[in-house]
Amino acid sequence: MITADDVAAASRRLAGRVRRTPVLEVGADELAGAAPGASALLKLEQLQHTGSFKARGALNAVLASREGGPGPRGVVAASGGNHGLAVAHAARQAGLPAAVFVPTTSPAVKVAGIRALGAEVVVGGDRYADAHALALERAAATGHLLVHAYDDAPVVAGQGTVAVELLEQAGDRGVDTVLVAVGGGGLVGGVAAGVAERGAGAGGAPVRVVAVEPER
Repeated sequence: MITADDVAAASRRLAGRVRRTPVLEVGADELAGAAPGASALLKLEQLQHTGSFKARGALNAVLASREGGPGPRGVVAASGGNHGLAVAHAARQAGLPAAVFVPTTSPAVKVAGIRALGAEVVVGGDRYADAHALALERAAATGHLLVHAYDDAPVVAGQGTVAVELLEQAGDRGVDTVLVAVGGGGLVGGVAAGVAERGAGAGGAPVRVVAVEPER
């Protein structure tokens, strides 16, 4: 289970290493069906290193693995694209070799980006599960750190730093609800813990975290 303390530790670990991405305020006139006076803050994580929030979790996992000892000699991951970019970036920041296993369905631009960051790319299987199985084999054979895209406590804690920043940036405007897009669940899990780390929202009321998925 990820706690508020885990997210707070991740925030300290990542300070100065990830971008404090900006927020954009959108008024009621730009929100379909919004009540008068309503507004929304958009956290622009597409401006983060590697183009997504995933850089936070991957870097936190790599940095945490080096505390209290020499740490791993390399990093391994399976990814459809964005997580692989994040792991390659994190490994490069830490001066470690990385191997990223991707399925054949991964977008060519993502694969090229992973290679450009210095990671070894191994294409295996048509599904993420196939790539993940190969990543597990590599990690077992080498002893390198396996960084899962979402089923990994330090990764989830790192993603939670999004919420810590968002609530700080909201300031006096406050936040009552945070809407989080959900894939594997790492981001929403981290955000829930990050909200707990920051305490109450607007007017002292608890901040709701709502998971959102596309209909199709």
